[in-house]
Amino acid sequence: MKKETSGSTTSSRRKFLKYGAGFGAALAWPNSTVLGANDDIRVGVIGVNGRGRHHLNAFSRMKDARVAAICDIAPDLLDARTTLLSAQQKITVKGFSDMREMLEKGDIDAISVATPNHWHSLAGIWAMQAGKDAYVEKPISHNVWEGRQVVKTARKYNRICQGGTQSRSMPTIRAAVDYVHAGKLGKIQFVKGMCYKGRPPIGLGGGGEIPPGLDYDLWCGPRPIEKPLKRKRLHYDWHWFYAYGNGDMGNQGIHQMDVGRWFLGEKKLSPRVMSIGGRLGYEDDGETPNTQIVYHDYDSAPLIFETRGLPRDKESQETAWGKNMNHPEEFPELGGVAVMVQCEEGRVYCSSGGKVKVTDNKGVEMTQIKPPNDNDQALEPDHFKNFIQAVRSRKVSDLHADCEETHISSALCHTGMISHFMGKDAHDEEVREKIKSDNFLAGRYAAMAEHLMANDVNLEKDNITLGPWLKFNPENEQFEKNGDAIDQKANQLAKESYREPYVVPEKI
Repeated sequence: MKKETSGSTTSSRRKFLKYGAGFGAALAWPNSTVLGANDDIRVGVIGVNGRGRHHLNAFSRMKDARVAAICDIAPDLLDARTTLLSAQQKITVKGFSDMREMLEKGDIDAISVATPNHWHSLAGIWAMQAGKDAYVEKPISHNVWEGRQVVKTARKYNRICQGGTQSRSMPTIRAAVDYVHAGKLGKIQFVKGMCYKGRPPIGLGGGGEIPPGLDYDLWCGPRPIEKPLKRKRLHYDWHWFYAYGNGDMGNQGIHQMDVGRWFLGEKKLSPRVMSIGGRLGYEDDGETPNTQIVYHDYDSAPLIFETRGLPRDKESQETAWGKNMNHPEEFPELGGVAVMVQCEEGRVYCSSGGKVKVTDNKGVEMTQIKPPNDNDQALEPDHFKNFIQAVRSRKVSDLHADCEETHISSALCHTGMISHFMGKDAHDEEVREKIKSDNFLAGRYAAMAEHLMANDVNLEKDNITLGPWLKFNPENEQFEKNGDAIDQKANQLAKESYREPYVVPEKI
């Protein structure tokens, strides 16, 4: 592709829209990494409103990296961020409203993606096709299929691609995983991931406004243009709408899903999955479950994931939700955004912030997990720095969270949600009857039901969505042997349709 040396922003944007899904292929050059001045890795950050601020801070403060370009569709925000970063780094930071233009003209070696979920995969794919390495926030995909396309792209173009599952870089959690894998507590019996995180209602009536100057077509990108908005706020509340977000399981919970799978040592998606849950306890515009159990039936041991967005009881809804959430039954003094690993001879707790505790099965603390020497580079606590280290070494093995790891964990969230999509409304008694043969699942549902009743949810009147058990082939990442009609519907949900020209390519 010949670069433009002149012309208006409008004509430039038309040019990029013309290339559309074929954009990346036109720019691809494998194995290229051209370092910037002073041997810095030049990073372009895409999406700088929320999580993107952390990306800007991390890369701009590193000694061997710098933010060379910023991309955002909100002009005021773009101007503010480029001005601030230029002053802080004492260089000129380029600003772009269209990531395709940034990939061609931004003079960057790598990109960091902090957009809404529906853009994650495509942004990463376009960047890698354009010869850039990519840090892609969690979940690395909006559906199962496109996550695998990210992995294929990284492998074809020999790109370094790190997923934003930062727990992989926490020394205490890495040490805890090693401790369990060494057999210190015996065989794992089950792993429970928890996202007990307060989510008050987002309001009713929708009708939110598009901020002035924001390019809403680019914001929607691969997904449908929603007009009028079904929510009051364009930003952040997209998490609770299927077209753009993945609910709290795919927002916060992906971190704990990833750590849970890491403990199990499973390298593929689960062969069976099912979901129980719904959006319960209030009425608002949101679509995704605020209360949910997802059960992944791995051969080694079950991985169960629990989302609870309501506080511990109805009274707590009148006060500060975030300070009145449930705690794990096994570790009642600790927070509920965490992973609990139940083994034959004890259990391990890992919080989202890296706190680790090991007890016997009676709750008596057994040992304190301490990571090896802090100078060990394999335990670098900074996930962004680990990415830059791998960009320099060109070794995928140096990554703490290679894109394939994050793809699999993201897809565990997606397959659980597919069971939810395909579920049917059921009352409490029906749910209990359906799952009574599985004592573990029945017990976890009973705990969820107790939590809902404490929030005045009437389980005899309010329906819960009971998802089907779905068989899944981890080798080809397809739903199989559920019956033709069920397989077809489930596989359609695992691969979305895309809006031109923002199309995840079929052939990598």
